[in-house]
Amino acid sequence: MGILSRTGTTNITQQEGLPVTDNNGSSSPLPKRKWSNWMPSFVALVVILEIAFLGRLDMAKNAAMLDSLVDIFHKPLPSSGVDFFGGADDKGIEKIESGSVLDGETCEVWLEREDSAVFSRDFEKVPIMVSGAEKEWQTCSVGCTFGYDPDKKPDAAFGMPHETGTASVLRSMESAQYYSENNIAQARRRGYQIVMTTSLSSDVPVGYFSWAEYDIMAPVQPKTESALAAAFISNCGARNFRLQALEGLEKEKVKIDSYGGCHRNRDGRVDKVETLKRYKFSLAFENSNEEDYVTEKFFQSLVAGTVPVVVGAPNMQDFAPSPNSILHIRNLEDVKSVAKKMKYLAQNPDAYNQTLRWKYEGPSDSFKALVDMAAVHSSCRLCIHLATMIREKEEMSSPDFKKRPCKCTRGSETLYHLYVRERGRFQMDSIFLRSGNLTLKALESSVLMKFQSLKHVPIWKQERPESIKGGDELKIYRIHPIGLTQRQALYTFKFKGDADLRSHIERKPCAKFEVIFV
Repeated sequence: MGILSRTGTTNITQQEGLPVTDNNGSSSPLPKRKWSNWMPSFVALVVILEIAFLGRLDMAKNAAMLDSLVDIFHKPLPSSGVDFFGGADDKGIEKIESGSVLDGETCEVWLEREDSAVFSRDFEKVPIMVSGAEKEWQTCSVGCTFGYDPDKKPDAAFGMPHETGTASVLRSMESAQYYSENNIAQARRRGYQIVMTTSLSSDVPVGYFSWAEYDIMAPVQPKTESALAAAFISNCGARNFRLQALEGLEKEKVKIDSYGGCHRNRDGRVDKVETLKRYKFSLAFENSNEEDYVTEKFFQSLVAGTVPVVVGAPNMQDFAPSPNSILHIRNLEDVKSVAKKMKYLAQNPDAYNQTLRWKYEGPSDSFKALVDMAAVHSSCRLCIHLATMIREKEEMSSPDFKKRPCKCTRGSETLYHLYVRERGRFQMDSIFLRSGNLTLKALESSVLMKFQSLKHVPIWKQERPESIKGGDELKIYRIHPIGLTQRQALYTFKFKGDADLRSHIERKPCAKFEVIFV
């Protein structure tokens, strides 16, 4: 019997004691036959076996198979490694070393299968468990329970200390200037693994803003009061200069009706928002000047359709519904110029109406992206954060995840497998980018195509006021790597061009992204 050697030739050996007789009747050794003489028989045998196995190929396919097999067996075998599509092991081209490729399978299908390592925990069957508070939301995109269960070890608990394996959570909406433990760095030093404060740099921000709580797009009412501004200030011992700012405005001849406990000159037993609607300006003065600490004082002013005059967070403009829609007193030196601006706007209706233009045309995308975050309750966002941390840890340590290919190569082009989810959701969806088009524009296009194909409805759609819900078209505000804070995602992070994106994808196999729609 012939044996196919590694060099592509067949060695035929005569069985011992069995001579071969030629035409002249003499015995002679069996002549060696070249591999090419055996080729037709071998190919025919392969074709017959294929037909018997598949039982459904027509003659045209058989002919094509025959041609391809002849081509294959006339080529030298590669020395080592084969890429996804069976090409030679060209130097410099990455190959896929594991996994089984099925006939007609694309890179996308292969990657979906090979990268689909199973996590050890199904959060629908074993939900995230947080102790120390009751359930405070209606739905969440990950299994999530709050409360107490003596038979179960929680994933997290409010307060501290806690046993190993249970994350300590700090949650507060108070200023760190009054409660120093709310400072993120100090909270970390005290042992809190998860911080939930008004700071957008905290792990799970808990701001005062919300479409559901404030009718921000309520129509503007006529301004009937003679005083330019209204003030509701009751804490006269605030740790900033807000009382000095109020006094400074009055010295600049800005008439202010004060309904609060400080400098009161009007009866304070009124509905605050309904009262503010009658004034051109409102003094939204916070009790501390801390980044991201923006309370209901400011958002009630927006609901009322009055122009907020602000003392508070140094980054107040991040919370403005549009440019030039607020007046910010950053320090006492600003009081004089702000007073001048207030009097100018009050005397020029067209200029004043420009400051409230957002009420008719809708707020800026940056404002919508900020407030949309609260469409998912902070308790649910805590569960999403915990579940994401748990899975990230498993991906870093499990051999099953470390051996995922996350890309495949065809010729000189590589297809990268990426994952994306909408902010406020937990589950990831696959997208793919080719090495020849590994650009920010291609990433955005791929994300849009994926969510459009899913007929995706943004998570904020139910909460936004009707006037700014928009149509069915999806609009991307940001795409960022998972793991950033909201401050980074909304304001500070940005890929430094296509090369930076490429570097990130190459350094992070199966890179995961989050998209913010507006």
